[in-house]
Amino acid sequence: MKEILHSKIVQHGGQASKKNKHLLIFHGLFGQSDNFATLAKQFAEHYTIHAIDLRNHGRSFHSDDMSFDAMSDDILNYLNHHQIEACYLLGHSLGGRSVIEFAYKHPEKTEKLIVADMAPKAYPPHHQGIIKALNAVDFEQVEKRSDVEEVLKQYIPEIGTRQFLLKNVYRTDDERYDFRFNLKTLTDSYNDMVGGNLTDGIFDKPTLFLRGEKSDYIQDSDFELIKTHFPNSEVKTIPNAGHWVHAENPKAFFDFVVGFLD
Repeated sequence: MKEILHSKIVQHGGQASKKNKHLLIFHGLFGQSDNFATLAKQFAEHYTIHAIDLRNHGRSFHSDDMSFDAMSDDILNYLNHHQIEACYLLGHSLGGRSVIEFAYKHPEKTEKLIVADMAPKAYPPHHQGIIKALNAVDFEQVEKRSDVEEVLKQYIPEIGTRQFLLKNVYRTDDERYDFRFNLKTLTDSYNDMVGGNLTDGIFDKPTLFLRGEKSDYIQDSDFELIKTHFPNSEVKTIPNAGHWVHAENPKAFFDFVVGFLD
């Protein structure tokens, strides 16, 4: 039996003509579906929203495999499970890499594609400090959530990054604390996730790349590469936003997405 990604489905409101349009949203590395909770409610006025936890994240299943092949299959299994013939896909960062891979392989199931602050290329490893910090947490010694932050603070000076990571701390059934994500697999697979090249594919349906004005994930020099793989694409810049474009300027993010999908 195939394991199905955990999701939160929001479908209140919306115009009758759009009720059956499904928008699947995928978060980035160390994130979870809750990262899009507020935007999901807003998007639900237009579409049926599926805010989804990637494998090894949030409440989705854990696995030793974090390949893009596997994550593409996860999306296909999810669509089949929910009997969705075709959909809109939105992915941020690692989620963006996942939806790119899926769109290459299953264009017939992808009506439109939105990739948030991620280019279709390999990146040099750049989360080593965060990974070191997370692996420094010894949950045998943790009595309260603030104990985790005290450890992270030794490695991560940015309070926003710490707060983002702390959203993953939860109390287990045996009343201990732990991370919701599968830290071992994410640590072991990290170099391949960021440095591995995606399938050399082409997706010629409407595609929107959103980049943060203060982010260097999508550079002007990437435009030619994007056009090669996504000939029917456009790149928009979200002002006053870094890599977490949806969190740092949610209004502009919302307006760009809805404007493109409509």
